[in-house]
Amino acid sequence: MGKVNFSDEFKRDAVRQITERGYPVSELSQRLGVSAHSLYAWRKKYAVAAMSRSMALTVSAAEVASTGHR
Repeated sequence: MGKVNFSDEFKRDAVRQITERGYPVSELSQRLGVSAHSLYAWRKKYAVAAMSRSMALTVSAAEVASTGHR
């Protein structure tokens, strides 16, 4: 069987289902027809990127709060 290329949007949505909605990787793997290995790799890649963006937003909000601007 050939290699299937999933879009970044598909991968991010799959990661959100694991990280935000709490679906087990094994269940999601079967439902989406994706290997558990791929889901773990996507989670590592996309969850770290999402955490970095979230931390940047938190730091920006803290900077605004510390300057007294609203």
